Amino acid sequence: MARTHIHLFSDSTGETLQMVANAALAQFEGADVVRHFWPMVRSRQHLERIMPELEKAPGLILYTLVNEDTRDLLEDRCRQLGLPAVDALGVVTTALENHLGQEAHGRPGRQHRMDDAYFKRVDAIHFTIAHDDGVGSEDWHRADILLTGVSRTSKTPTSIYLANRGYKVANIPLVIESPPPPVLFELSGPLIVGLTTAPDRLVQIRRNRLLSLNEASQTAYAEHERVEEEIRFARRMFADNNWPVIDVTRRSIEETAAAIIKLAGEHGSRTKPQEKPI
Repeated sequence: MARTHIHLFSDSTGETLQMVANAALAQFEGADVVRHFWPMVRSRQHLERIMPELEKAPGLILYTLVNEDTRDLLEDRCRQLGLPAVDALGVVTTALENHLGQEAHGRPGRQHRMDDAYFKRVDAIHFTIAHDDGVGSEDWHRADILLTGVSRTSKTPTSIYLANRGYKVANIPLVIESPPPPVLFELSGPLIVGLTTAPDRLVQIRRNRLLSLNEASQTAYAEHERVEEEIRFARRMFADNNWPVIDVTRRSIEETAAAIIKLAGEHGSRTKPQEKPI
């Protein structure tokens, strides 16, 4: 497959544009793509300095430029070079303008403004980091979501992802020899979700973890019988407490988080988090 170049132009951090590009490129397995990332493009002078790079590596141009002059200049230069240029948010923005009956503000990086929602997300991240791996049980009642499960069921990365969406999350490991503190079973406010996975998959993950730490793989931690016992222990706890359960075996962190967010909406958490704008 021939190599192709994609140029990403943004007048802000480019986070949104990169997410769009990642989502689209994920549909093309084995594509040989070289990305050229151009963030914070907010002037004609800046754009002019980049133009020679397009001539050196011509390809598809994706952009999110709200300034009309900068956008028009980029589109004009792309026409001169015979390069396709796509406004990644243009169709959606136009549709919203028509539906809402008002024009978009056209302010670069507006989704990154430091407003109340921004600081609530920061607070959620601080809370989540401080309540990782069973720490801070005296504050669990302040959480929006509590994740629990045996070791290596993606509790921490899922917690961090949810925190970036504005949810205060605590995660609690389940260990047969050391059950969680009684307060976990007395909480009524936060949504408590159990995470589980297939034993074979968990054994492989744990063995890989031990290898990365240069430890012997033949320990009870990674033995199939022990893993099955832990999962049964966890599932009994989930069932006894009527906690919803998510099997993460074939789910990405994003998919697991999306399922949890749906449960949180149905649960009706006391504090509605401020979703991170996309």
